[in-house]
Amino acid sequence: MAEISLGLLGAGRIGYTHAASIAHVEGARIASVFDPIDEAADRVMKMTGAKRDTVEGIFADAAIDGVIIATPTDLHADQIEQAARAGKAIFCEKPIDLSAARVEECLAVVEAENAPLMIGFNRRFDASFDKMRSQIRDGRVGAVELVQITSRDPAPPPISYIERSGGLFRDMMIHDFDIVRFLTGDEIVSVSAKGASLVDPAIGEAGDVDTAIVTMTMKSGALAVITNSRRATYGYDQRLEVHGSTGMIAADNPRSTTVIQAGSEGYRIDPLNDFFMERYAAAYSSEIARFCQVLKGEDVEYPGGSDGLASLRLADAAELSMKSGQDVAV
Repeated sequence: MAEISLGLLGAGRIGYTHAASIAHVEGARIASVFDPIDEAADRVMKMTGAKRDTVEGIFADAAIDGVIIATPTDLHADQIEQAARAGKAIFCEKPIDLSAARVEECLAVVEAENAPLMIGFNRRFDASFDKMRSQIRDGRVGAVELVQITSRDPAPPPISYIERSGGLFRDMMIHDFDIVRFLTGDEIVSVSAKGASLVDPAIGEAGDVDTAIVTMTMKSGALAVITNSRRATYGYDQRLEVHGSTGMIAADNPRSTTVIQAGSEGYRIDPLNDFFMERYAAAYSSEIARFCQVLKGEDVEYPGGSDGLASLRLADAAELSMKSGQDVAV
């Protein structure tokens, strides 16, 4: 394949991040960008040299090989279907939609058109998490018995975002659901969830929670525990641990340096990253590089539509469990 030409739908924070990642992929470029906000579109155009176009124009452009969909969630499913029918390879940020039934309809179109679809579960491309997975699959910890994931944001997003996010389970914990499946290669068969609004009363008034615990049983009988919070005063907290029959493997938070200073006051180390854009910067780059490999027809693994649907169903089950107070079979 000659140079890969991509269309970018959505030039906000995550769209800009993907455009910046493409700049480091040899033989690929952002050729066209759509965003209704002039400032956002101009910023990407200035960085990439792309032209500004409409969504319809990008899909109709025969020179565009694939599209990166970074628009609001309620546009994802329709735009995936349009892209598939236009013969484009597709990268779409999670979730595909907030309705599992709508996702199923969308994936049926993708399958009928035989369109490559990659979902933006960027944490799969974190080097530490990927190494954990390889070692687990190599049997380094024996049979997996317990998975523990801690995920805490420094501060909650604006209420305007909360109101259209689909809730903590679909917006935030959906990444953790995917990582459990990614690390273990196992499927989750039951979910039990508890949630509370402890960080900001306005989040509760908007019908969401900001603090949650989910426990899950996997097909193998192994257990998984995920804890989420919209508040961590010390930075962006992301930790994983997998315990097995012969050992344990864990990934801690990365820091800007590994320097430790000790004195009479105790120990001092560098703080955590401020937020996900810094913590997962390398993962975002690796993710987009993988999408370009998909476009080239290389036989590589990537999170697809079925992974997006599986994680959404787990989020739905968690919300139902929280509201009903009962375990929910998946």
